[in-house]
Amino acid sequence: MYIRPFPTAALTIGVMCNALPSSGLAQDAVATFFKGRQITVVIGSSAGGGYDTYGRLLSRHLGKHVPGNPTVVASNMPGAGSNAAANHIMTAAPKDGTFMAIVFASVIVEPLLGERGRQKFDAAKIAFVGNANKEVFMCAVRAQSDLKTFQDMRKREVVTGASAAGGATVDFPTMLNTFMGTNIRIVRGYPGTREITLAVEKGEVEGACGLAWSTTSVQYPRTLQEGQPLRLLLQEDMTGHPVLDAAGIPTSGQLAKGEAERQALALFYAQNLFGRPFIASPEVPADRLAGVRTAFNAAMKDPELLADAKRLNVDIIPNSGEEVQQLVAQMYATPADVVARVRKALGQDK
Repeated sequence: MYIRPFPTAALTIGVMCNALPSSGLAQDAVATFFKGRQITVVIGSSAGGGYDTYGRLLSRHLGKHVPGNPTVVASNMPGAGSNAAANHIMTAAPKDGTFMAIVFASVIVEPLLGERGRQKFDAAKIAFVGNANKEVFMCAVRAQSDLKTFQDMRKREVVTGASAAGGATVDFPTMLNTFMGTNIRIVRGYPGTREITLAVEKGEVEGACGLAWSTTSVQYPRTLQEGQPLRLLLQEDMTGHPVLDAAGIPTSGQLAKGEAERQALALFYAQNLFGRPFIASPEVPADRLAGVRTAFNAAMKDPELLADAKRLNVDIIPNSGEEVQQLVAQMYATPADVVARVRKALGQDK
């Protein structure tokens, strides 16, 4: 498990921003409101998955850091790729600070890069409480493959396993085909990541792209050692994960051949930076949102939460709510021609 602290400068800015609405009487008002109340963390996936793990992990430790020490409970609301949970938070749930949700990153980028029209809210206006972990996706092949490096994937067709359209195991290799010169044939129809990696092990397919390191590292804890079922060839990310960087696994950002390709990949991979985002309605009063954001930051550094994360073998690489808010604003300000290239690559604008 790797735990990266908040960047000093960003944390300082976040603390200063949060201190303004949460000081003095405002802080007392937030504590008075939350005292004796309950905060519900809606989890936009089914029980037992990675999002469920992070949602329940935060729920166990958040309350002691929120002014007034409210009770915090977790509740699963799967459906529509976390859009069911997001729609609930943005349209139906109380807007008083007592509801937040952890949702798939695709909820945030879908209106920009994916399907448009199925959300009942403006994703660009989501208020972010914070993000618990940066995600890094990977390309891997079975250990018996003659592919030794990512450069080898540019030399011949590679058959990879995938789930359904819109999933990471489809979209990530599609981006590699369009912008990095690979010839990946994507075989869809596997229910999930576990079934895909088992298909790789059995030789049904040669590999898979769009595999999350946070999941793979749990399923295959010794995957970076010799003799393991999977061989990692690429980090589908601009900067990479420290553990994978140390192991010498290159990133797409390093291997992209031109500026146009780097711009498109940077836009698509921006969602990796908020792999486990917690959201709230923008209508939550500013002082309460600031109080919950500050509590989230504190929880992400709480020794008890970090001990739980270590026991669960999950990474904590957090971003503050303000940082995620800025990242999303930058994404939505991306030049239209870059957005159009990515959407075309993903089959959204034909």
